[in-house]
Amino acid sequence: MNEMTPPSSDGSLVFDPLSPAFLADPYPFYRRLREAAPVYKTQQGFWLLSRYDDVALSLRDRRFGKDFAGNITRRYGEDRMSEPVIANLARTMLVLDPPDHTRLRSLVTKAFTARRVADMRPRIAALVDEQLDRVIDRGEMDVIRDLAHRLPVIVICDMLGIPEDHRAGFLVGSNVSGRVLDPAPMSREELDRANQMTVVGNAYFDQLCELRRREPQDDLTTELVRAEEAGDRLSGEELRANIGLLFGAGHETTTNLIGNGLLALHRSPDQWQRLKDDPSLIPGAVEELLRFDSSVQMTGRVTHTELEIGGVTVPAGESVITLLGAANRDPAQYAAPDTLDVGRQNVRPMSFGGGIHHCLGAQLARLEAELVFTALIERLPNLELPKKDTPAWRGTFTLRGLHELPAVWH
Repeated sequence: MNEMTPPSSDGSLVFDPLSPAFLADPYPFYRRLREAAPVYKTQQGFWLLSRYDDVALSLRDRRFGKDFAGNITRRYGEDRMSEPVIANLARTMLVLDPPDHTRLRSLVTKAFTARRVADMRPRIAALVDEQLDRVIDRGEMDVIRDLAHRLPVIVICDMLGIPEDHRAGFLVGSNVSGRVLDPAPMSREELDRANQMTVVGNAYFDQLCELRRREPQDDLTTELVRAEEAGDRLSGEELRANIGLLFGAGHETTTNLIGNGLLALHRSPDQWQRLKDDPSLIPGAVEELLRFDSSVQMTGRVTHTELEIGGVTVPAGESVITLLGAANRDPAQYAAPDTLDVGRQNVRPMSFGGGIHHCLGAQLARLEAELVFTALIERLPNLELPKKDTPAWRGTFTLRGLHELPAVWH
């Protein structure tokens, strides 16, 4: 069997990831894909993988790689590599293949070891309490703005050595344009806006590096500046781009994990109650929340060689989108996958990717989420989400999250 012919004469398999219906709930589409065309070539010309085993293979098998420049050309139909937002991303470990990926990642790995992250527990627990202290007497908050965004921003600012008096702008709201990661091309207006944000961000991270050259500290930026000064491991442009990546990736996905997770728990109130009755379930529940509504829905790869996936031949040089959110709900992997079950055993969500690009901050994100849900259950057990049935999803597909999540308590 060769290229799968799309059974979409009824329109049911038209991949439109930025449509409001898809953004509100992509999971019915994923289910149709897994059942009808688990290895599917879209109208846009790239391939979708929706089964757990196929996604796992594509993330770990060296016959797949990144080829970022080729991907951008396929997506836009022309060379967009000089756009600042794209040029910047092109220098990050997120989109690079070995040996550049290996070189860049090795510079930052030690900041994210299990031991380093475990040592941060008391500081993060204190920060969670601080954020709740700011709002608890008001009887209401926007979970995203007041807690889910602020906490991981402060944590990653600590790690990068961003001084306290530089943080106000970062704490106000999201400054990450997830759209550049989406398979749907950005409009000229979106590119212009993202370019502007990139230029402003780069100017700041240049300033931060300059500060750490003059006043070194025990932080990640100082380490990276030293590597750049050593001359052979990191260029100035790579330094700036990867600090920007660590900053963005270090908070954006955790913000969405907390928001999506709290929403899911309140849409299944019996599961929220289970956590209140038995807080020891929380670490496992974080895995289940990652699985149930992942804050990263997809990652991209390119085939380095012709290969067969699930009985379908995919040529070399093709863009492949691995649907992490679809893999997480594969019934071949999880019983009753559309049901949230905070006691579910053996949950191994694809939400942090896999293989050499497995998310560096996975343990940190887990810890932050665990401490947030623990504090909410202890301090705000009667918290309610008045808009849980009409949530305000952001207009990005790859990074799935909420604009806002109003909460009230008595």
